[in-house]
Amino acid sequence: MYDICTIGPISNDTIINADTTRCLPGGTAYYVANALQQFPLRQQVITVLEASDHALVEPMRVAGIDVHILPSHHTVSFENKYSADQSDPEQRVRHQSSPFSLEHMPALTTKLVHLGPLLSQDIPLALLETLAQTNRISLDIQGYLRDVRNHKVVYRDWAAKKQALPLVNILKANEMEMGVLTGQKSPREGALYLADMGVEEVVITLGKKGSLVYSNGTFHTVRAFSPTAVVDTTGCGDTYMAGYLAQRVQGVDIPQAAEFGAAMASLKVSTFGPFCGPPEMVESRLNE
Repeated sequence: MYDICTIGPISNDTIINADTTRCLPGGTAYYVANALQQFPLRQQVITVLEASDHALVEPMRVAGIDVHILPSHHTVSFENKYSADQSDPEQRVRHQSSPFSLEHMPALTTKLVHLGPLLSQDIPLALLETLAQTNRISLDIQGYLRDVRNHKVVYRDWAAKKQALPLVNILKANEMEMGVLTGQKSPREGALYLADMGVEEVVITLGKKGSLVYSNGTFHTVRAFSPTAVVDTTGCGDTYMAGYLAQRVQGVDIPQAAEFGAAMASLKVSTFGPFCGPPEMVESRLNE
């Protein structure tokens, strides 16, 4: 049995900063899986890729990650252009991948499924409903709020949320995504809204203000950790969730798991690409 199975497209990303341009794999499945590989957990990744891009996952396989590829007409491709302070990237979509197909999905035996759609069409509601029948579901809401218009990402509310959210055990959103999804300005009001919709654990990341987790009638306020340098913020939310979920599936309580995720995300900001440090590095950060 796997501890965590992450399902989502792996992307071909172009990251443009003030002084550098880099082409890197990306997407929730990529950042979460690489970060989780540092833990004593069994994990699986299910993704979609164009046949000519299968080499994108070879380093993951060499590292020991079990990657299952579903067919796609294209590999999703983003261009993220960042300002000097790494905030609010200008994002363009060059190509969209094919949706995940229920008929091509392998059988799952896992403690937790983490869904990481990058665009609204990636993981159909029917697949979510099927997965939820036999699995605990964690969801990064980001992709379900993203439409593509003239190659640009446009955020809008999730039309299927009334049917889908009661199926989700753990939901992660950043502050902006929370507002789009709930119509609330306050993270606490947004968390209550999502809990009322049926989500058991609501995780809202707030950047420099830390994060907030709501579960079973209790708010957990989590501090932020200042990075030593701001090099690349792409994948920071995914890194937070990798740390959080790694701790939760091992039985760690919510406050400790959220602090671990926050510390891990602060370390990722200082480097390009996914977090690849050992858990001891995160523990050291927690104790600073």
